[in-house]
Amino acid sequence: MENSNLDNISKKNKQFELFSSALDTSSNLPFSNNLKVRSKTLMDWRNRISDYQSKIVEDNQNDIFQHSIIPENDTIYHERIHPFSLQGLSLNFWRTNQFVHNGPAMYFVIDTIGSSQIILYIGETNSANKRWKGEHDCKNYLSNYKEALTYNNLTNQLDIRFFLDVPKEAKSRRRLEQKLIYLWMPPFNKETRNRWSTTFTNN
Repeated sequence: MENSNLDNISKKNKQFELFSSALDTSSNLPFSNNLKVRSKTLMDWRNRISDYQSKIVEDNQNDIFQHSIIPENDTIYHERIHPFSLQGLSLNFWRTNQFVHNGPAMYFVIDTIGSSQIILYIGETNSANKRWKGEHDCKNYLSNYKEALTYNNLTNQLDIRFFLDVPKEAKSRRRLEQKLIYLWMPPFNKETRNRWSTTFTNN
């Protein structure tokens, strides 16, 4: 679920500064409307996201000891969620008999090409077993992305991963969702897509 209920614009800017990177992630990509983008351009775009998110993984690993001696609180909770270590499920898991969870969860849509993984989208739900059914804007973005990869004869694997140890209260869960979005900067969330010049989200 996409939700941009941040307190104010200045707070949003502070979050960008907090999780900023030396990488140039704002350069414009010459995507055409029909997504016939060249392979190098597509992979350069993807690699910038991978480089940024890999740095988050590295920073979190370096901070494990420091966090272990600090009482757990809302400020650092989102940094203890490791999306890439979660079990991956088919995006069509709901069409099978595979049961996920009836309760609340955070979920991550992850793309894998070779040994490289990136988080494309982060959301929250009150019922993990039902959230991915029906209409969802992210499904359209994934279709556009897949089309561009297919055009360039690139093979990838998409999956969805759920983190279940989340607040039951919707407001707290959405606050956690926002922190995760601004930490990982996934390209298909509306809050952060402009950072990557993501035209896959143009329907």
